[in-house]
Amino acid sequence: MQLMKSWASEDKKILLYFEDSVIIAFTDHIQFSDTQSEAGGILLGSLHASNLLISTATKPSNRDKRSRFLFDRFPDVHRLVALSLWIKSKGTLRYLGEWHTHPEDYPTPSNLDKVEWKRISASRKDKRPLLAVIVGRKALHVELIHADGANIIMYPIE
Repeated sequence: MQLMKSWASEDKKILLYFEDSVIIAFTDHIQFSDTQSEAGGILLGSLHASNLLISTATKPSNRDKRSRFLFDRFPDVHRLVALSLWIKSKGTLRYLGEWHTHPEDYPTPSNLDKVEWKRISASRKDKRPLLAVIVGRKALHVELIHADGANIIMYPIE
């Protein structure tokens, strides 16, 4: 199974690219068995006009709350990684969003996912939409969520 690296909005006005290290982080945490817990983290990268380059996905920490159908990120661990990379990059690498796994082939967001994404998006100081990714066993679900809850679904491109 190969997860797609290149994505676009339906109108192709927004492009998104996941670097190899991000795809590896995703595939390392796919829930293939019933005993595996959800995993997740934050997505860091750079902005190029309305386009996004995702270069880092933090991995779950031992302080995150994880179960078969739940991932609750402990913010401090992931925030420290983000701050360190932001400083090292002189402000070019920044927080862009969240990722987590679902135990399904083709993932869809739960109501809890949607509520949480809207809350996070509304709290963003830069007013940019939140990138939200769900990693399934065979595919990704990728979308951008605005503070009002409006979303832009992203589609894989070859």
